[in-house]
Amino acid sequence: MTITGAQVKAARRLLGWSQGTLAGEIGVSATTVLKFEKGKRQFSVLEISAMRRALEWAGIEFVEGEPGAKLRKQ
Repeated sequence: MTITGAQVKAARRLLGWSQGTLAGEIGVSATTVLKFEKGKRQFSVLEISAMRRALEWAGIEFVEGEPGAKLRKQ
């Protein structure tokens, strides 16, 4: 399952992360994260994989449907 900009935004908000925080976790700029969330920039497979790993490691589970992300039960 690939992740969308809307899922990334929802996941980030669930964690209380700014775009800058996520950007720092994956080694890109906050502007790059913003553009991905708005659908104005495509990420490479490696970048998407890094983003997904960082968010999942922090406790996110990606799901089908809206909003597409939830906090994983501990």
